[in-house]
Amino acid sequence: MDKRGHVLNAAVLAVGLGVLVRPAAEVETAVTVAELFVPIVLGALFPDVDTAFGTHRKTLHNLPVLFVFLAYPIYFANLQWVWVGVLSHYLLDVLGSKRGIALFYPLWSREFGFPFGVPVRSRWSPVVTVVVTALELALAAAVIHWLPPTMAEGALTLLGVR
Repeated sequence: MDKRGHVLNAAVLAVGLGVLVRPAAEVETAVTVAELFVPIVLGALFPDVDTAFGTHRKTLHNLPVLFVFLAYPIYFANLQWVWVGVLSHYLLDVLGSKRGIALFYPLWSREFGFPFGVPVRSRWSPVVTVVVTALELALAAAVIHWLPPTMAEGALTLLGVR
């Protein structure tokens, strides 16, 4: 995916997650969307910093980097939502592109992707972005609305939403 696709995905994902978490049309919903928007968009853009140094789709496109972002809020009490953007970026690059990413770099340089990916500059790239975003939101809805209430509440609390 290109930057435009990653930003589109992150923006729609932030709005969708905000509405899923606070479904009532109230000020709290808009506040939740605003709270999610910037960190998720920044997280979605972060992995491509490796275009300026290192090896693109290897240096910052791997599970160790994602784990750092998952652990960051535990130790520093901020950046709770950046990991969502990073993970979404990875999903778009794995599911939506022909090349894939090196998930286990620097231990293993093999790139993982799905056979139905499209070239980054393809006319189908925006369609893949929308489909992947819809799948991400469907998964989030399933976690929020169909998990047993105690598990869903625990997941939302862990994520810093409640």
